[in-house]
Amino acid sequence: MAPAPAKRSGRSLGRGFGWLWAAYAASAFGTRFAFDAFTLIAILVLHAGPAQVSLLAAAGLAVGAAVAVPLGPWVEFRRKRPVMVAMDLIRFAALMSVPAAYAVGALGFAQLLLVSIVVAAADITFTAASGAYLKWLVRPEDLLVANGRFESTTWTTTILGPPLGGAAISLLGPLTTVVANAVSFLLSAVGIRAIGGQEPRPVRTGDRRFRAADVFEGWRYILAHPALRPLFFNTALVNGLIMAPVPLIAFLMLGPLGFAPWQYAVAFAVPCVGGIIGSRLSQPLVTRFGRHRVLLTAGTLRACWPLALAFVGPGIGGMALVITVELALITCIGVFNPVYATYRLEQTPTDRVVRTLSAWSVTTKTTTAALTALWGLLAAMTGPRTAIALAGLLLLTTPLLLLGRDYSPEHEAS
Repeated sequence: MAPAPAKRSGRSLGRGFGWLWAAYAASAFGTRFAFDAFTLIAILVLHAGPAQVSLLAAAGLAVGAAVAVPLGPWVEFRRKRPVMVAMDLIRFAALMSVPAAYAVGALGFAQLLLVSIVVAAADITFTAASGAYLKWLVRPEDLLVANGRFESTTWTTTILGPPLGGAAISLLGPLTTVVANAVSFLLSAVGIRAIGGQEPRPVRTGDRRFRAADVFEGWRYILAHPALRPLFFNTALVNGLIMAPVPLIAFLMLGPLGFAPWQYAVAFAVPCVGGIIGSRLSQPLVTRFGRHRVLLTAGTLRACWPLALAFVGPGIGGMALVITVELALITCIGVFNPVYATYRLEQTPTDRVVRTLSAWSVTTKTTTAALTALWGLLAAMTGPRTAIALAGLLLLTTPLLLLGRDYSPEHEAS
């Protein structure tokens, strides 16, 4: 049974999308509210050292991504909504085990690491399943509108979540935000369950048996696709090169430059308004200039700003520089992300969406983790400013990966 037609000209995309959007907003806010909660618990509660904190951040992400790899083909030929609910409930249970263990005096570093791995794997699986479900839920011409709303919600929760979470941690401790994050996944599961409707069971094409080769089908499809392949490498590198210097910028601002923690938080929270602006501009820009021009322009502009962060200085001038650069960067990202996410869904056959999105997410997360670790070593050898500048210079080359391909509808791959 197909979903009810959505109103393209109006604001509504249908009741089902409304529940999906509400579920996403709940879980996104909970995640941002609990930003860095595990790091703070490791430091403040378990008295972990720098090596353990780094292991928690890197290993949880990398191992979680590896665990998620075989889940892609398993999810592909199952109804997506029950999988999404299951991933929400798994994240709820895993996160609630942390305050439960703390309450009886049994919380340890190994448990934090295990929970971070489980949550990371469930995150990737949920995201891939939700992409496939969204493609079924809304009409093709409404995908850009839907992705724009998700993007706007992401940046709204990024503005609100960390400051409120920081206040909650100051008043009640870091375990409070973990509980709130767990509850947000429970609310997400309720919202997804409320969508209702009859989602058809996917039909496996070809060999019905699961094969080990199915695990790599997502990467095979991406690498064989003439337009998705360069977009894949571009987004993985851009995300990694933007995120890798973030700990170094934090070290500079909170250390030698003498910024207070609240000033650092403001410098990176205020510019998230650009994500809301960019996501709202994405559809009008595509309507006026076409998808090809928007992807190339926004994809190029987002690579131009981070180099300036290598020159951040103390005081009001330094803070103004960070806010200006981040505002410009995030606005470009806000325009680019919904357009590229929509194009990726349009170009991926229904029976490959989960595996393709899983492969994409796993590669992006592991690339970011690897580059972050590498840039830490680079900073130790050359200094943080040099490492930040090198990331900015390499970013300037990434738009080259977008050239040579026409992303307009009449040039779509079959």
